[in-house]
Amino acid sequence: MRTSSIVRKTKETEITMTLNIDGSGQANINTGVGFMDHMLELFAFHSGFDLEIQCIGDIKVDSHHTVEDLGIVLGDCIKEALGDKKGIYRYGQMAIPMDEALVTTTLDLSGRSYLVYHATLPAMILGNFETEMTKEFFKAVSDHAFMTLHIQQVYGENTHHIIEAMFKSFARALKQAAAIDEVNKDKVISSKGML
Repeated sequence: MRTSSIVRKTKETEITMTLNIDGSGQANINTGVGFMDHMLELFAFHSGFDLEIQCIGDIKVDSHHTVEDLGIVLGDCIKEALGDKKGIYRYGQMAIPMDEALVTTTLDLSGRSYLVYHATLPAMILGNFETEMTKEFFKAVSDHAFMTLHIQQVYGENTHHIIEAMFKSFARALKQAAAIDEVNKDKVISSKGML
């Protein structure tokens, strides 16, 4: 089973997260930031990963610490659950339309963290979520999962739709990359012999 369970406590947040890559898309999420709950539930559904999150954060300040720390822990969980990455496809790509918005995500579970993020979000706030934190979330995931992650908003006008397309395309791309290639299930897909 490719699973991980991590607890992270700081003066700003306390997060307990469990991830099962070979799950069925079940989610039990409570972050204190309603929009993040919605996005992470979509992530679980579209990746097929089971995801449980309980988070207490200093949202009386703003959503910054909570959202960034959620990205840190999710990245750590992905890295731990993938282990030596033997047999995975490694690469994933998905374009997702959400009404007027179109977003592509391309990623490589390379062992090298890098984020390229091109998006223009018209609204600054969705509920108690500061939309500029979207980039910070994906940067934290990329850094801690050691993945190369490119997110490109092709076009879009509605901020909710744009961010939702990001999370769905990220989930679908990650599902592809983490899937086991039965032809190469005993290999690490790297000319170096490791990822």
